[in-house]
Amino acid sequence: MDRLCAENSVLLVVDMQTRLLPAIHDHERLLARAVALVRAALLLDVPVLATEHCADKIGPTEPALARLVRRTIPKTSFDATREPGMIEKMPGGRPNVLLIGTEAHVCVLQTAMGLAATGRHAMMVADCVGSRSPADRRLALGRAAQHGIEAVGMEMAMFEWLTRADHPRFREVLALLKGAPPPLQGDEPL
Repeated sequence: MDRLCAENSVLLVVDMQTRLLPAIHDHERLLARAVALVRAALLLDVPVLATEHCADKIGPTEPALARLVRRTIPKTSFDATREPGMIEKMPGGRPNVLLIGTEAHVCVLQTAMGLAATGRHAMMVADCVGSRSPADRRLALGRAAQHGIEAVGMEMAMFEWLTRADHPRFREVLALLKGAPPPLQGDEPL
């Protein structure tokens, strides 16, 4: 696949919910990085959607993210693509779907695999996905790679969306990047 561009990408925030996030390893860092990437997506006109898994039990999308997303899709399936109408709710003409969220080894992975099965190019943003256990997160990235799902980094996505240092939004995106906490040691993609 070619480099990402803002015009052919969608950012999908998977299950970053109020009662689930506190259980996720280093959830504050994960949330801060996710917010930075979502804000960059919005600056660059990349549509941002979210899923909420069993919101009655694990709460709504974290407010810092909820106010930024275009549409929130409720679900009970671990793979969001199994929800009726989910695929139709994805913006047309945007084959690249970058996934961030929780848990990497359950809903993020299964949704990425479901999106890939529909012909979309699913990518997990490795430094913006989390699980309760770092080992489960690593396993998810490894399994995703075995299924042709790329791992990209937050910074990688931002700069590919920008394409040039003279992009009119470059300084704003760079400020988001500089304000985000660094990934954890060993947080790089496999």
